[in-house]
Amino acid sequence: MKEENFNQLLRNPDQEPSDTLFKSILDESLYEIMKKIEQNFITTGIILEWRYYKDGKAWLGKATYRKRTMVWISIWANFIKASFYFTEKTRPGVLDLSFNEKIKSAFSSTRPTGKLIPLILDIKDEETYQDFKTLLNFKKNGK
Repeated sequence: MKEENFNQLLRNPDQEPSDTLFKSILDESLYEIMKKIEQNFITTGIILEWRYYKDGKAWLGKATYRKRTMVWISIWANFIKASFYFTEKTRPGVLDLSFNEKIKSAFSSTRPTGKLIPLILDIKDEETYQDFKTLLNFKKNGK
């Protein structure tokens, strides 16, 4: 069984994220997933803005649609982490969606942080990318 690598990438404040950088640091399949994510953002009118955060000492991508934050993106050695935040009001709608049951189960028992409930998705293959699209579509449509 392949050992998971939980090393967060994009830690150099002087090395701004770009397609060239992604191609050099990600394996081919993960690079293709990142391209799909970026293309999905473009076709749905979502803006992805990368910023270096000193507190976390890493670059994070903030995806917004009409000033609303849709999802936060971070790049790791073996996956792309997507961090969604929902409210108690939207939790039932999220749980009605069709996506990975383990993630859904974990989300159903997650306690809010303030008023928001985090749903963290590690995107590493086509199946988890489809889960990402499902959650992003739900979030974008004002739910």
